Amino acid sequence: MSDNESVPAIPLSTSASDVPATPRAGGATLRAVLMVTAVVALAGVLLSAMLWQKLGNMQEELARRSTDATAQSIEARTLARQAQDGTRELTARLALLETRLSEVSLQRTQLEELMQSLSRSRDENLVVDVESALRLAQQQAQLTGSAEPMLAALKSADQRLSRAAQPRLNPLQRAIARDVERIKATTVTDVPGLLLKLDELTRLVDELPLANAMPVAANTRIGVAAVAPARPASAAAPSVNPAPFLFDQLALQAWWARTWQGVRDEARNLLRVSRIDQPDAALLAPEQSFFLRENLKLKLLNARLGLLSRQTSSARTDLTSASAVLAKYFDPASRRTQAASQLLQQVQTQMKSSELPRLDETLAALATAAAGR
Repeated sequence: MSDNESVPAIPLSTSASDVPATPRAGGATLRAVLMVTAVVALAGVLLSAMLWQKLGNMQEELARRSTDATAQSIEARTLARQAQDGTRELTARLALLETRLSEVSLQRTQLEELMQSLSRSRDENLVVDVESALRLAQQQAQLTGSAEPMLAALKSADQRLSRAAQPRLNPLQRAIARDVERIKATTVTDVPGLLLKLDELTRLVDELPLANAMPVAANTRIGVAAVAPARPASAAAPSVNPAPFLFDQLALQAWWARTWQGVRDEARNLLRVSRIDQPDAALLAPEQSFFLRENLKLKLLNARLGLLSRQTSSARTDLTSASAVLAKYFDPASRRTQAASQLLQQVQTQMKSSELPRLDETLAALATAAAGR
């Protein structure tokens, strides 16, 4: 609300009808009017002075605020310029960082692809190595007739797969474990042990006595026993130092004893009575014994080759033929013949017709792993 509105309006002009008729009353009224006018004028002056002072203060305040606003605007403009410069710099840095980030992302992608390629290559190489080792072990098992090469190869493959720690190769490890259990539960012919026994039989063939062989060992023992007592007498002669005729008499007696013993042994060997169940053994000439022994060795060697080539029926036939030859042409009362017959019977008993287990499940798992499924 302004000062003009607060002061009531006072009419300055008066009509002639309002003036009192009496001069005294008119003078008092005029003085009152003048007093009121003076008061109003004074109040107006005071109000104007107050308004002017207030307006001056307002102008000063406005000037000060304008100055502050100008300074603030200048400062804001400076800050805005700095912000624009910083924004441009940040934009440039951001563009550089985005470029570098794209390069790093590309390098990371290439590195991941390289690592995946190396991992796949390593897994493929591992699968190929394991498959080669298992196939080689299977061939060795077929050659030797023992399941140990396959078990050793399966255990080595399981250890390599455990060190690789690849989840996609877990089915292969389970297949290896099943094949190991199946091989351990399978009864396999001990081919190396049978081969050793056949080699021992082949070595004993040359020492086996034939059924129609002459008893040379008995005659040799008798001759040695006859000569043995004569040696102490001849050896003791120099110590006793007898007469020359006594020494000649003892030597002559020893010579006659040896001669008579030889003649008697020869006479006994002219006629020999023995029991031979097989007539072919009696008709066998002494010079044919070499070929008989070699034929028996060949049969044993054929049985050995049959075991190595997994031909069990052929090996059984050769062993049966060798057993028949051994019982037909060799002395059954001899300890060596009995030992050879027992050894041959053990080989025939221990020979089994069961085939070696195969690694089909593990090989199928290897093929699946190699295909990447």
